[in-house]
Amino acid sequence: MAKAGAKVGAKSGAQKEQPKPLMPHATATWLVDHTGLSFEQIAEFCGLHILEVQAMADDLAGSKYTGRDPVHAGELTLGEIKLGEEDAEYSLKMHKAPVEVTRTKGPRYTPVSKRQDKPDGIAWLLRNHPEVSDAQIGKLIGTTRNTIGAIRERSHWNIQNIQPKDPVTLGLCAQRELDAVVAKAAKRAGVTEEAAPVADEAVLDTRSDKDKLIEELRAERAANVKAAAQAAQEAEAEAWLADKRAAEEASAEEVVDVEAAFAAPAQEAAEEAAEEASEGAAPVEEKPESDADTAN
Repeated sequence: MAKAGAKVGAKSGAQKEQPKPLMPHATATWLVDHTGLSFEQIAEFCGLHILEVQAMADDLAGSKYTGRDPVHAGELTLGEIKLGEEDAEYSLKMHKAPVEVTRTKGPRYTPVSKRQDKPDGIAWLLRNHPEVSDAQIGKLIGTTRNTIGAIRERSHWNIQNIQPKDPVTLGLCAQRELDAVVAKAAKRAGVTEEAAPVADEAVLDTRSDKDKLIEELRAERAANVKAAAQAAQEAEAEAWLADKRAAEEASAEEVVDVEAAFAAPAQEAAEEAAEEASEGAAPVEEKPESDADTAN
């Protein structure tokens, strides 16, 4: 029992010390498909859990990996694989460790999907932190001084579509990196104690840009709801006023019809009275002809 425990401890210690392949999952996929190594040996060499290797062998893994040949990459030798196939308890040894990728000097690498957001982040820094130098902006976001100068002078080819946005929200840098750059630039610019109240006000607002954006969206939504309610009230008032005017016009027309109905019999009676008066009047007497007229 003690011997087995010591063996397991030695194996785990060797596993921790030995470097892992550059692409563990892809290497494990290739070893499962092209060798007779056990799942335990593959999991130990690649630094994976045995269940992950089992899932790859059963095609149950959520992601399908393209196999990577560790022999061609120089990480394993055919002789080492043969030793592992002959002894199931043999631990594979790395032949040549992969070269570690180190951060080099120069602009920060930005994924292609986020490169179109760089001008927005640069414009935000130029507007909110003019004390930050072009070199600091270029190193923080991963851009060139020509681009920064074009955005500052508004001669950029896409200046009409550039909208200042926080580079942290855009995913171009981390908040701690931005804070460090701003603090360094402020120290270099020689910020005095007179500017302390402004800094204190900025410190009081501990909300993140995400929370601020959510609050702005909520305020905008509330304003839209209020505007919609006001528009509905105005429309209802206009409809009520139109109905009232239509009702008044209809009542006026009814009054005119009633007056006409009452006026018609009166007019007929007046006409009849006029006719009767004309019939009952005395006939006009004819003048007697004079002698002169008779002589004529």
